[in-house]
Formats: sequence, C-alpha cells, structure tokens
Amino acid sequence: MTAPVLPASVRPPSLVLAGLGLVVLVGLGVRFAGHSAPSAFDAGLLPGPDGLPDPWWYLATAIDFCGEPVGSVLLVALFVGGALLAGRRRTAVLTVVGSGVTVALTSLAKPLTGRTIHGSFLSYPSGHTAFATALALVGALVLVDRLRLGRPAGVALLLGSASVAGFLMAWAEVGLGAHYPSDTIGGFATALAVVPTAAWAVDRVAARRQVVSSE
Repeated sequence: MTAPVLPASVRPPSLVLAGLGLVVLVGLGVRFAGHSAPSAFDAGLLPGPDGLPDPWWYLATAIDFCGEPVGSVLLVALFVGGALLAGRRRTAVLTVVGSGVTVALTSLAKPLTGRTIHGSFLSYPSGHTAFATALALVGALVLVDRLRLGRPAGVALLLGSASVAGFLMAWAEVGLGAHYPSDTIGGFATALAVVPTAAWAVDRVAARRQVVSSE
C-alpha cells in the first residue's frame, strides 16, 4: 500500500493550520486591497534605498531563481523524480498539485487584491514565497512519515521547515524589492492553507480508488 502523504499523527493539526492560513491570507488581502504603499509594519523591514549590498544581492538572486519558471520547474521535477524513485506516488502527485494550486491561488489573488509595488506591479500575495513554503511542507510531510514522528515533533518539523524556506524566499523577495514583507506573509499563509488540504484530498482520492479496485 502506498504511504499516505498526510500522516495520521499530524492530520488534525495540519488541517487546523490550513484553516488559519486561509484566514490570514484573506484577512491581509482585505487589509491591503488597493494599496500601493508599504504599511508601517513593512516600512521597518524594507531595505535601504541602495538595496542589498554584495554579496547578499547575488545570494538573494539565486534564491529568487528557485521561484522563477525555470527554477520552479526544475525543483518540482527533482521532487517528483525523487518521490517516484522512492515509490511514493502520492508524494509525487502532491508535489505537482500542492505547488500548482498554491501558485495558481496567488496568481488569482493578486488582481483580486489589487495591491501594487513600484507603481503597477501586483504584489499580494508573494507567489515565490508561497512556492518555496509549499515544497518545504511536502518534504516535511515525507520526513514526518519516514521518521514516524508523533504529533508534537511532527507539527514542529512542519512549521520549522515551512518557516525556514518561507523566510529565506521572503528575505530574497523583500531584499530585491519585489515584494513588501506583508506580501510574503500572505504567500506563506497560502501554502499553509493549500498543501495540507491537498494532501488530505490526495489521500482520500487514492483510498477511494483502492476500494473500487478491490471490489
């Protein structure tokens, strides 16, 4: 039997976190709808007028590449390939569905929110941050299952992995002037809302197919 992508030990808290992520995503979207300037929270975290100094600018650019079309496709391909080699077909499906729905949702939310940066660039929520967080969550779910972690350790691993990946991409996006800090929080919340929900759905669909095939 193929291993579930949403281990039972973290299933309830993960779905609770998904609900909280949705609340944060919508709440911040309403708060910043139509805005074209940083909030007081954002202003204190933005880089200076000269941006990031070398070599930090190069590091931020490399991290940003992971969320660009070419970089993201390469990362998804690596995740899917690794999952298939390990015999984790559901993880392969979750990688594509989870990251795809996450990025699609950020793309849909941008024009709905209408928040802009640098005049006309739609910024909320950050798709790059959402994508990085989504992949981190997928990887963390695999580790929770492989290490057979209980609920406290499993949730800590999920949040820790998502936070590290989300923070690194958020730092790069804010440092490069592509997003306000609050945009990246919205991106993080998007992945938190989507990936556990997608994992639950993948397991449900797979379970139903197993029942049908056994009849």
